[in-house]
Formats: sequence, structure tokens, C-alpha cells
Amino acid sequence: MYWTLELASKIEDAPWPATKEELLDYANRIGAPMEVIENLQELEDEDEAYESIEDIWPDYPTKEDFFFDEEEY
Repeated sequence: MYWTLELASKIEDAPWPATKEELLDYANRIGAPMEVIENLQELEDEDEAYESIEDIWPDYPTKEDFFFDEEEY
């Protein structure tokens, strides 16, 4: 399983919290690329509810990762 920003962005707006099956259903409904569906199928626990994309991809960049001081410029 591998994630990129482009792939993860497809499910960023999913109705969190969501189970594996709910995420798969969402990805299919929005027409997500096959790589997204394959990644979701590789998730382990089908009954566990994931709270956010960070539960699936812990290294998912947040807005804080791109923070810079606007006053410097």
C-alpha cells in the first residue's frame, strides 16, 4: 500500500469517521482512481472506524506542515 498526496486527496473529504467498507463505498461513488480503492482494500480491520485520513496515512501532511510566516515576505 502506498499513498501520495494526489491519491489521499481523493478521500480527504470522506464522511469521517468511517469504516473500511464506508471508505470503499465513498471511493467508488466519487470515481476515485483504482490505486485508491486498492489501498483501501489493503486496510486491516474492517470493523474499526477511522477518524481521519491520518489514521490511514500517518504521514499525511497537514496545514501546519506548510506554515510559513507571511510577515517575513
